[in-house]
Amino acid sequence: MNTLAKRALGRSGLDVSPLVFGGNVFGWTADKTASFALLDGFVEAGFDAIDTADAYSRWVEGHSGGESETIIGEWLKARGGRDAVKIFTKVGSDMGQGHNDLSPAWIEKAVEDSLRRLQTDYIDLYQTHWPDPNTPQEETLRALDRLVQAGKVRAIGTSNHSAEQVAEALAVSEREGLAAYATLQPHYNLYSRATFEGPLQDLAVEKGLGVITYFSLESGFLTGKYKTADQIVGTKREGMLKGKFDERGVRILAVLDAVAQRNEATPAQVALAWLLAQPGVTAPIVSATTIEQLADTLKAATLELSAADVAELTEASVY
Repeated sequence: MNTLAKRALGRSGLDVSPLVFGGNVFGWTADKTASFALLDGFVEAGFDAIDTADAYSRWVEGHSGGESETIIGEWLKARGGRDAVKIFTKVGSDMGQGHNDLSPAWIEKAVEDSLRRLQTDYIDLYQTHWPDPNTPQEETLRALDRLVQAGKVRAIGTSNHSAEQVAEALAVSEREGLAAYATLQPHYNLYSRATFEGPLQDLAVEKGLGVITYFSLESGFLTGKYKTADQIVGTKREGMLKGKFDERGVRILAVLDAVAQRNEATPAQVALAWLLAQPGVTAPIVSATTIEQLADTLKAATLELSAADVAELTEASVY
C-alpha cells in the first residue's frame, strides 16, 4: 500500500487521501464483483474515502435507490476494517416522495436505512444532497445535530446548496449551538468553473470548509478520449457532451493535451491535478468501472503541476 499525504477535510475532524471514490457506479455500470474489485484496488492504492448516496441508483429501470450503499455494505462486511475507510453518503433526494426531503422525520428514517444498507453503526460524513425549500434549515440542522450527538454521524456536509444557503446554515448552527456543515460537494472542474468559483468558493475558503468536487472530469469530457463532437455521435455520452465542443471546450482540450504531454501524464490526470491546486478544494471525487481506468486516474494524486501549468490551464478555461 502506498502512503499518500492526507488532507484535512475542513473542520470535520476527518482527514482523507486526495481523491475520493464516487460510488454512483456500484450496482449500475459496475456489478457486485466489479465493484468489490474497484474498492479493493482503491484501498490497496492507499486511498480511504468513498462517496455515495441513498438515491444511487434510482435512475436505473427497476432500481429504487440504495443499490450503491448495499454493495458498499456487503464489501465492508466481507473485508472488515471499517475504521480504515471513511464512508460519505447523502440524504434528501427524492426517494419516491416526489420531492427533495430534508424534514426531520425523513432524515430520521433515511439515516437508519443507510446504516442498515451500509452494515455499519456510523457514517463518517452525512451530506444534505439537495435543498428542500419546504423545510426550514434550522429543522434540518437540529435533526442532523441529533445524529451527531447520538454517534450515528461523525460530521455533516452539504451538496448542491448555494453560497447564500450555506451561509445561512452556518449562521443557524452558530446561533443555536448545533453541529455545522464542515464540507461542500459542488459540481466543479476545469470546464464547469462558475458552478463553484465566486461566492461559494470564497465562503469555503473563509470558513475553512472541506470541498469534495463531483463531475470532476465533466462526465468524461476532460479525459481526452473525445476530441471532436463527431466522436461522440451515437455513444451514451452524446447527450451529456455534445454542447461542450464549442470554441472554449476545444481550447481546453488542446491545452490539457499539451500540459499532459509535458508532464508525461494523461489529460484526466492533469484535469484532476488542476482541481487539487485550486483554493479550497480538498479532494475531487473520481470514478471508474475498470481496474485499469482506476489505476490510471489515481496517478493524479501524485502529479505535481508547475505554477505555469496551472496558470495556462486556468487561462485556457476562462469563462
